[in-house]
Amino acid sequence: MSLPLVEINGIAASAAQMLAAGAGYGHFTSLQVRDGAVAGLSLHFRRLADATQRLFGSTLDLAQLRVWLEQALRNANALDAASVRIVVHAARFDRERPEAATPVDVMIAVSAAIERKRVPLRVQLRAYERELPQVKHLATFGLLWQRREARLAGYDDALFETRAGLISEGSVWNIGFWDGARVIWPQAPMLDGISQQVLKLGLVRNGVASEVRELRREQLRDLSSAFACNANGVAVPIASIDGIGFDPAPELIDELLRCYESAEPEAV
Repeated sequence: MSLPLVEINGIAASAAQMLAAGAGYGHFTSLQVRDGAVAGLSLHFRRLADATQRLFGSTLDLAQLRVWLEQALRNANALDAASVRIVVHAARFDRERPEAATPVDVMIAVSAAIERKRVPLRVQLRAYERELPQVKHLATFGLLWQRREARLAGYDDALFETRAGLISEGSVWNIGFWDGARVIWPQAPMLDGISQQVLKLGLVRNGVASEVRELRREQLRDLSSAFACNANGVAVPIASIDGIGFDPAPELIDELLRCYESAEPEAV
């Protein structure tokens, strides 16, 4: 079977089923498979289980999920390398009784693997907060609108600033900074991305100092380097934020990648 491949509950999905899976209420995770393994796979599974309980009041069968994931990769002949999106939704979700516990459905979409990005980004600070930011939910309209507006203004992407003036997250990525001695992670309501979690553990494992603290736009000039972090690019240098320049620091980027890659990938 060729890519892309989409299965729901382990069965090839129809167009109608795929449309329903992406309609509004649900959550997802995106991951990269290499040689039949994924960095932080257990973290992805924990994210899905926690969000399923929070959004649907039900339990996600992680053992069954693993079976469906391996099956989808094998059916797509993509165990060696693939991009995967796992979407948890509920075909039986009752909009009239959203408080009711609801059994969920799982869509697994397998597509071609991507090469991680390293081209420096020029980003624009924009006032925006995602609804329920701790969950990677399907309500992506707002963040994509902010990204579009930033690009129309001549930037590559958008970096969000909360109503309280705190730097939080990028459109589909987390951000980290370097102050010359340690990695600084912003403290604000945001999604704790899986790549960010894997990198944080790698920093500890390799003795690289880091801390989490509140950051505001007026403090950006005190920081020497910045980087974006997600499944598509673990340590993508940020060239500027609202015209404030940052050192691309290739040695730092290489060290961050080394820390990330020190994690043992988990077999599917």
